Amino acid sequence: GGFSMAEPDCGSDVSAIRTRAVPDGDHHVIDGQKMWVTNGASANLVATLLKTDPDAGHRGMTTFLIDKTPGFGEVAPGLTVPRKIDKMGYKGVDTTEMVFDSHRVPSAQVLGGTPGRGFYQMMDGVEVGRVNVAARGCGVAMRAYELARDYARRRETFGRPIAEHQAVLFRLAEMATKVEAAHQMVVMAARRKDSGERNDLEAGMAKYLAGEYCKEVVEGSFRIHGGYAYSKEFEIERLYREAPMLLNGEGTADIQKMIIGRRLLED
Repeated sequence: GGFSMAEPDCGSDVSAIRTRAVPDGDHHVIDGQKMWVTNGASANLVATLLKTDPDAGHRGMTTFLIDKTPGFGEVAPGLTVPRKIDKMGYKGVDTTEMVFDSHRVPSAQVLGGTPGRGFYQMMDGVEVGRVNVAARGCGVAMRAYELARDYARRRETFGRPIAEHQAVLFRLAEMATKVEAAHQMVVMAARRKDSGERNDLEAGMAKYLAGEYCKEVVEGSFRIHGGYAYSKEFEIERLYREAPMLLNGEGTADIQKMIIGRRLLED
């Protein structure tokens, strides 16, 4: 499966999407371009947010389930996946564009059967995704901490392991505390989501905190590894490239702070 919401000229501002789905008998005709499509090449079904009523704001958006063949090029009549986006990290998931040129899709393939619900459907998916990204941030941070701890116990300078130098010891203490704090926040947000309660506040807090702490812990590990951190032979080099995606994925830190702030005032 794939997920497609963003476009070349809009990411955080979801209501600004331009790709149109126009009714034509028992089909809709789609024209436009989508960007940052998760699993865009490998998927054979992509949940895609489209404008069905340009004058209705966020109520004029509908999610269609788009069938296609996996791969690149023309993957369905009027639907092209041009290439894989070459990212600095996160290479285990293919990310692509999708270009629609009079692509026809049966109107019955509206998610949920009712047009105009796309914005709410996508936001619900993003809310789960924020807990997911927060959990990934915890995982990357935990691995970076483990690598730093083990390396600091093994590497020696001035006749003793660098873990015994106060500067390194303090850095490890800060890193471990951040990993634990982010993990507790993620578990809290996940439990609230599982309970069926509204959790946009908790998901936003967890995603914001875990993403920021992940970046800081990975950088701390990078510093502890010294020159070896810059070598592709050491795992920390890869984590250093993975961490930035978790700052922006499923909404930037600034978007999370907007969500958190508004909910605090609302409560």
